[in-house]
Amino acid sequence: MHIPHPTASIILAAGRGSRMQGYDGSKTLLPLAPDGSIYQGRKPILEHIFDNLPEGPKALVVNHCKEAVIAATRHLEPSYWEQPVLNGTGGALLAAAPFVRSQDCSSVIITMGDVPFIKPETYGQMVGLLDAFDMVVLGFQPADKKQYGLLEVRDERVVRIVEWKHWREYDFDRQAAMTLCNSGIYAFQREVLERYFPVMANRPQIVHKMVGGRMTAIEEYFLTDLVEFMNLDRRPVGYLFTDDENETMGVDDREALEKAQTIYARNVLCLEPPRTHSLARP
Repeated sequence: MHIPHPTASIILAAGRGSRMQGYDGSKTLLPLAPDGSIYQGRKPILEHIFDNLPEGPKALVVNHCKEAVIAATRHLEPSYWEQPVLNGTGGALLAAAPFVRSQDCSSVIITMGDVPFIKPETYGQMVGLLDAFDMVVLGFQPADKKQYGLLEVRDERVVRIVEWKHWREYDFDRQAAMTLCNSGIYAFQREVLERYFPVMANRPQIVHKMVGGRMTAIEEYFLTDLVEFMNLDRRPVGYLFTDDENETMGVDDREALEKAQTIYARNVLCLEPPRTHSLARP
């Protein structure tokens, strides 16, 4: 789907990826075309994401292995924004707030640096829905809801994204009625998003985590909270549903990486001309 006007895109690539055992680098640089090892090869995940995003300025939020991420993506010419503390997806967005404020694009895509297979037409459809909504969430319907956040929908609008720690306490009928999962991919009207930066900054959640062997209360910010903030102000939040579960898969462990490499070989490499060599990446 062609998008008639440039769209600003923010790619969140700051996380550590602690579940990717045997690999200490940024999981966003893992290869979709392996060579010798699943951790070495060509076509880093981030590069494939850039290929699929709409035309327009790009911002990359970095922290873990930031020097390697910057070196590997400099040719793609994004602007870089460091998330000083890994304090949630909302914290990553707040780190890129100056980028959003500096743009004259009418729409903004926020995507994750470990979700490589969102199609260009899906991004385009999300941006198209911004004619009717201030925010659009990409939802999907997996065979197993696992621990995904769920979209609570009323009258074709998203009123809340309910995290697993909350919806697991719902009764069976209520759980069964909530079938759409949150992919973590969003589109916003830029001017509306900008207005909610101070709202988010002033409403952190207190999360208890192990830090240095001690349970510690820390402040984190969550992109999903924007849905509730906007609903309180009667701003419409819509959703787009994709029926391709592979499209929204995140590459967060070895099994997912091997699956992603298989999908890439089947759907992309088979369309490319033969190569005489490959570039190894550490």
